[in-house]
Amino acid sequence: MTGLFHALSYEFVRNALIAGVVASVLCGVIGTFVVVKRLAFLSDGISHAAFGGMGVCYYFGLDPLLGAVAVALAAALVLGALDAETVRSYDAVIGVLWAVGMAVGVVFLSRAPGFAPDLMTYLFGNILLVSRREVLMVLALAVCVLAIVALFFEGIVAVAFDEVFARVQGVPVRLLTTLLLAAIALSVVVLIQVVGIILVVALLTIPPLTALMLFKDLRAVLAASVGVGVAITLGGLAISFYWDLPSGPAIVILGALVLLAVHTARKLTGGAPRLLPFLGRR
Repeated sequence: MTGLFHALSYEFVRNALIAGVVASVLCGVIGTFVVVKRLAFLSDGISHAAFGGMGVCYYFGLDPLLGAVAVALAAALVLGALDAETVRSYDAVIGVLWAVGMAVGVVFLSRAPGFAPDLMTYLFGNILLVSRREVLMVLALAVCVLAIVALFFEGIVAVAFDEVFARVQGVPVRLLTTLLLAAIALSVVVLIQVVGIILVVALLTIPPLTALMLFKDLRAVLAASVGVGVAITLGGLAISFYWDLPSGPAIVILGALVLLAVHTARKLTGGAPRLLPFLGRR
């Protein structure tokens, strides 16, 4: 315990804790809608599509993050403009964006002078290398995204669970879907350079899945998702500190073990997983 308190005297450890907690809160809320709307593949697709924007900006000597944000928002607008009833799923379109983004990024990087070793950190960031500026950036993003979710909560919930019913009720489905996709895209792009795409995907899926197995009420699911995310993040960082393990993988593995434990406990107690009430209607 003394060693842990000693570690907190280092700024990079404090930054990692703050960034991890804020990312957990943000992913816990956004991830619930990602899981319910079956958009888990979106985070992967957006991150790789954004690589194209990074490559273009690097070629012209601009901040690669600007290109990543621009492409992420463009991808959200494209997906939001599609009529979900005329396509089988978003997965195919996301796959195309993934491939095209990576191809464009590689082409522009190949034409740029020199080598860009730091660009990969935007895809596979290290939470222990988070700076104070990045902590403030993640905090500002979380406040903005959570404010949007709070303002349009009822509409986003309606769109996430049943678009057809929401449209019949006069809900602006296209606008709210685009807004939700933009929130997901911005969250992914900003967080991947801080905690890495692997950890972002884990925080977007594992805590919501765990919470959906435990609760039926959506607000309880959101609170539990945030709680699980914070717990596995802090626990994973503690494990990585004591056992000298990479922090990101430690958090992911701990989260997977928690998810498995909850699923096993519900099976042993005869409780059916509560995912179906949320995911069954389309």
